[in-house]
Amino acid sequence: MTMMKSCVTISLVEEARGGPFVLWGKLDEAIQTAARIGYDAVEIFPPGPLAIESKTLAPTLRDHNLSLAAVGTGAGWVKHKLQLADADAAQRQRAIDFVRSIIDVAGPLGASTIIGSMQGRHDAVVNRETASSYLRDALEQLGSHASQYGTALLYEPLNRYETNQINTVSGGVAMLKSLATTNVKLLCDLFHMNIEETSTAAALIAGGKHVGHIHFVDSNRRPVGEGQMQFGPIIAALRAIDYDGYLSAEAFAYPDPVSAAEQTMKAFKYWTSAPKQ
Repeated sequence: MTMMKSCVTISLVEEARGGPFVLWGKLDEAIQTAARIGYDAVEIFPPGPLAIESKTLAPTLRDHNLSLAAVGTGAGWVKHKLQLADADAAQRQRAIDFVRSIIDVAGPLGASTIIGSMQGRHDAVVNRETASSYLRDALEQLGSHASQYGTALLYEPLNRYETNQINTVSGGVAMLKSLATTNVKLLCDLFHMNIEETSTAAALIAGGKHVGHIHFVDSNRRPVGEGQMQFGPIIAALRAIDYDGYLSAEAFAYPDPVSAAEQTMKAFKYWTSAPKQ
């Protein structure tokens, strides 16, 4: 049976306070909490590369029997207002450099790097085709850069309220197929998919080998079990494509961080041990 692994998000970005991240605050304390609850890994959202000191993080993770699954770049947009489809070439380069700096921290720790909100959008200045070409060029460069570490670059389609670049798994697959690098995978976030897909399960099956990471969350962005999403077909779809990656809790800390982490772990154990449908 395909063995999926558990993961929980940790945000170190004060500007994102109140956003959909489970654990907050001091990194060491969050890692201790994740380990106590029984997670396999953590996913960290730092304000920048300097917030992750690999010389101290690596032994801390090892001491708690945890892996680093992925590192997010969302602070590039939330904190620094950098995005990959910026009309200004110098700003686009700063955005690429920011993502590259995260890859250079995450890669040596065996973690993937995520591009979500930094993908930007098309607007009155940058038309759809141009914005898409800027995104494609960035994914090409950054996916190739990550390959030296043996880790993937994760690209996340977002819902229509957060980007007008790519909103669906099928759109993400088409983008990946247009690249020369094969080192970019899709991050499929169940919350975004619940808004954009006609069938989350069918979209995952269509994503197939391109699916590299899952944000495991309910329909209302609360922890799994606190919304109305039907997880049986979703887990069955992941098993059908032999997905053996992480189910990572990127959810509101509802009603509080520890409760959200515990609820997600309870749901993870239930769904991953459930008989095949």
